[in-house]
Amino acid sequence: MFLFAYKIPFVCQKTDFNYGSYKCYELIDRARRTVRGSADDIGWLQRDLSMPPVEDGTERFLEILDNIRHGLHKLPNSMVYLLIPGLFSNHGPLYFVNTKMSFSKQGLACHIAKIHSEASVEKNAKEIKEYIEEIYWGSKKRVLLLGHSKGGVDAAAALSLYWPDLKDKVAGLALAQSPYGGSPIATDILREGQLGDYVNLRKLMEILICKVIKGDLQALEDLTYERRMDFLRKHQLPRELPVVSLHTEAGITSAVLATLSHVAHAELPSLSADEPSKLPVVMPLGAAMAACAQLLQLRYGEKSDGLVTCRDAVVPGSIVVRPKRKLDHAWMVYSSLNDDTSEADASQVCEALLTLLVEVGLRKRHELAMKDE
Repeated sequence: MFLFAYKIPFVCQKTDFNYGSYKCYELIDRARRTVRGSADDIGWLQRDLSMPPVEDGTERFLEILDNIRHGLHKLPNSMVYLLIPGLFSNHGPLYFVNTKMSFSKQGLACHIAKIHSEASVEKNAKEIKEYIEEIYWGSKKRVLLLGHSKGGVDAAAALSLYWPDLKDKVAGLALAQSPYGGSPIATDILREGQLGDYVNLRKLMEILICKVIKGDLQALEDLTYERRMDFLRKHQLPRELPVVSLHTEAGITSAVLATLSHVAHAELPSLSADEPSKLPVVMPLGAAMAACAQLLQLRYGEKSDGLVTCRDAVVPGSIVVRPKRKLDHAWMVYSSLNDDTSEADASQVCEALLTLLVEVGLRKRHELAMKDE
């Protein structure tokens, strides 16, 4: 009886010690994950040896772009061009509009996919599949796709999931600034134990996407590294599909960042002396992207366009375009507002990407024909 009574508190002490050690380890591990953030995930596709290699197409892209700026257009009218906008595009009415107008002036058939940009990747993939089939059966022409940001991810998912149905209807895919491998911004906001946890960013994004704009939080969750890893290991792009991917780097010079600070400290006059109300200030997208790019540079040492790191925008097996010009993630949307005619605008960049894609497709078909002989 004495021994039994003695052993009870001993066992309890041991159990308490183990539980305390476990909780201590859990706290340390949580702190480590918080500090590391997405550092171990960025560029994971390039470290995966099962993925096909890429080829640099920057020089040829710049040649094509220069030709376009001098009036030499080579996109064939034997195809239909489908543009797929990215996240929150439903709230940007001018998204891709100038590109479509530019293509129409050249006599090219061009459509903008009217998908719900805040829907999940798989839901949009199904809608894009139906778009492609409708266009193909209506025109009897193959479709060339260009997706910006999440639009590129959605388009790639459509071709990965439904390739047997689409292989004779699609001529190629171009992805511009797409988080194909995932996004550190989405991951750091939504992953448990990350910065978004501590400042309630996840809840804020849930309210914004689900309540305000009637979307699905999964649209953002699908861009996290966990979701992209899971999807791509199950559904890769077909090797025979011609693919071009473009990534850019945002400028983070003091001049660009100064724009952000000027707006933050701006004092706007009241509309009326009797009503000293404050007017809302719209933050310039370029300055916001520069601030995000600097954050990613400081935290992870990664170059990015402000939302997508350069390494995560590289699609395995693609012809990669890496222009030296500083272009942020939102440039594709608002570049039409820029009056600087010395630089290419978004419609010209889109045309150059698709022209390069046509060349890649011709070369790939020739290579496949040579193998069959």
